[in-house]
Amino acid sequence: MSTYNHRLSGQRTPPRIFTLILLAGLSALGMNLHLPSLAGMADYYAVDYRVMQLSVALYLAGNAVVQIFVGPISDQMGRRPVILVSIALFLLATLGCIYAPTAEIFLLFRVAQTVVAATMVLSRAAVRDMYDSNEAASMIGYVTMGMAIVPMIGPAIGGFLDQWMGWKANFWMLFLVGAATLAITFTDFGETAHKSGKTLAAQFREYPELLRSPRFWGYSLSSGLASGAFFAYLGGAPFVGTEVYGLSTAELGVYFAAPAVGYFAGNFISGRYSTRLGINRMVLWGCVINGGGVLLSLLIAMAGADTVYTFFGLMCFIGLGNGMAIPNATAGAISVRPHLAGTASGLSGAIMIGAGAALSAFAGMLLVPGSTAVPLLAIMFATAISGLVAILMVVWRERQIGA
Repeated sequence: MSTYNHRLSGQRTPPRIFTLILLAGLSALGMNLHLPSLAGMADYYAVDYRVMQLSVALYLAGNAVVQIFVGPISDQMGRRPVILVSIALFLLATLGCIYAPTAEIFLLFRVAQTVVAATMVLSRAAVRDMYDSNEAASMIGYVTMGMAIVPMIGPAIGGFLDQWMGWKANFWMLFLVGAATLAITFTDFGETAHKSGKTLAAQFREYPELLRSPRFWGYSLSSGLASGAFFAYLGGAPFVGTEVYGLSTAELGVYFAAPAVGYFAGNFISGRYSTRLGINRMVLWGCVINGGGVLLSLLIAMAGADTVYTFFGLMCFIGLGNGMAIPNATAGAISVRPHLAGTASGLSGAIMIGAGAALSAFAGMLLVPGSTAVPLLAIMFATAISGLVAILMVVWRERQIGA
């Protein structure tokens, strides 16, 4: 049963699940909608492909920084005002991307767009405000299952928009979706947090309490490293799709959605079974599936037998594993210290997205003309196995404590 049985005086009712899905999805849409357009954007600004590929890595890096600060701010001020302001600033930054005259100015506004990361962090924190640990894992699974629709259809839509009206159409779509989300959030999202009343300095002084927790690190690293395989994919798959397999932007958009199909299924499993099986078991099996899918694809590629179907098709397992691991690891991380849910959600997310930014940039650097898919798959496999090790350490530590 939900532990959220109170009404905060003078506030609206808690947000509906649909609103939380929109908030979680907006940041994801900003991350990957334009990916099929990267080659065309490089031509538009007359720069190397690697320069425009930085729009992914910088977006992820900016997300990580925002998530460090947004948790303490929302624990002090509440979730609602922070979310509304972040969406408004995102809209302004999106207009800057559309009208940027040079690649450098575009990338500057691209970083500014990352303020919208607050919506992803605080949609999860709002779930933790309303539910206890295992139930929160189930609810986060449902929220991110809905969110999975965004990366599933985002690149496909982006590819078709690019061919139809050019790359700027992707950012106009972002602006319209952001404006609609702002209106819905304003009318539906009632405050869920018990404001701490502490200064920001006092909030940040509580970070060591989280950082001294081995369980917090275990959950955060298992989530960050498991998802690292996906973020490396984000950085490298556009190159592999177009340069290795010769896909058009529209075709790339369709194939690129493969992990999201698995992610949708993994989130459904999380929503259905996390309460029954427990978060540790779900994270463990998610990491095993994630690493197994990458390993199979890597072996096929090393044998020279890979095709566009094997490469993108096996990415469904990466999505499936992440869909099981991320919601449960997130719920575990933000439940280590329930009174610091917003702070923990932001810091855990920063660890995950920061690792993703580095891996995305690294994948882009390794893939040069003439490359095969092997370097990308090797990076993905190494990070997936590291995520498995992290959750095994959590399981081991809990057994030691319980012994």
